[in-house]
Amino acid sequence: MKRSTVSLQQIFETHLRTLALTLRPNSVNDYRCVARRFLAYLRVAFPQVRRLSQIRRDHVLGWFGELCQQAPPLSNKTRRDYLLGLRRLLDDLSTNGYTISPDLIRREDFPPQPQYLPRPLSPRDDQLLQQQLRRTDDLPANALMLIRNTGIRIRECINLPLDCLRQLAPDAWALHVPLGKLHTERLVPVDEDIRRTVARLLELRAQASSVQLVRSAGFLLPRLGRRDPLYQGLRVALAAARKQAGCSGPITPHQLRHSYASEMIRLGVSLPALMQLLGHRDIRMTLRYVQVTQQDLQREFHTARENALYLRNLPIPSVRKISRTADLPGIRQALALTRHLLEMYRRQLSDAKIQRKLHRLDKRLHAVASQLDRVTKPEK
Repeated sequence: MKRSTVSLQQIFETHLRTLALTLRPNSVNDYRCVARRFLAYLRVAFPQVRRLSQIRRDHVLGWFGELCQQAPPLSNKTRRDYLLGLRRLLDDLSTNGYTISPDLIRREDFPPQPQYLPRPLSPRDDQLLQQQLRRTDDLPANALMLIRNTGIRIRECINLPLDCLRQLAPDAWALHVPLGKLHTERLVPVDEDIRRTVARLLELRAQASSVQLVRSAGFLLPRLGRRDPLYQGLRVALAAARKQAGCSGPITPHQLRHSYASEMIRLGVSLPALMQLLGHRDIRMTLRYVQVTQQDLQREFHTARENALYLRNLPIPSVRKISRTADLPGIRQALALTRHLLEMYRRQLSDAKIQRKLHRLDKRLHAVASQLDRVTKPEK
């Protein structure tokens, strides 16, 4: 069949079947919804458009204007997603050899993105909620504690496998988070407290009914059927714990993830490392999760000022005064200067990993200096 005789609906449907080979069903459904709505608009507003080459920019703008006038109104994000979906479909069809006018959708056509603010719990609410979850100590409470202490998404928690704990070294453990929202998997470092939470979940899982265990084969959290009842159950359990703990306002599971991110930053985790912990692909997304309070700013400012004052007051030995003779006093003096310069350099670095390496190197130099002192001492 010639391309000129194929309808627009057939063209789009054929391409959607191709996308279904590589994309998730939900993603394909989203693209199908975009194509259906755009073609329905063309049939009503521009019935003379029968081929892709006939689509003009005013057709796209007319459709977008119709989306803006819809009642109830669509959010900026929804309209933005529609335009992104249509642009992807048109670009794919153009790549496949169809004649399509260029520049149909421009950057200025997209509505502004909403500016999200981080939504971590206040320190008081965070502490009260965790205390209440520990007192409750049932399966939903421990699952919520796992979300709070690892920063995983609620869907990722629901899909955790039975063997989610992985031992990477004698004293290094991690939580294996399988493929999720962004088609990625990751290993989240865990401590003894998180390992106890997983162990407790396994104990509570063993108490579930045989039907739940059969339907939950391979999963850490038991379920009755689909994932949705478990998802709603965790949300209900969180609302009940919030009320019993006396927290100030409503809490969503995703706020536990925001609280984890803000806590990690306060503990000294760098943004690139936090991006890996949260499973983000873009550092800008990670920044949405981090709340830097005025208290944090004050602490960072005064710490920086103290470091600057310390560095200014450090005595800087003159290299000219160092003995160049090949004797023990000269060697000790050179070692002392090397350690001094190494410490000054270490304090200027922001990378904690490199700082630790330099600290270990300084300890080795200190050990060498101690050995030299023993050499100079007279034997008894």
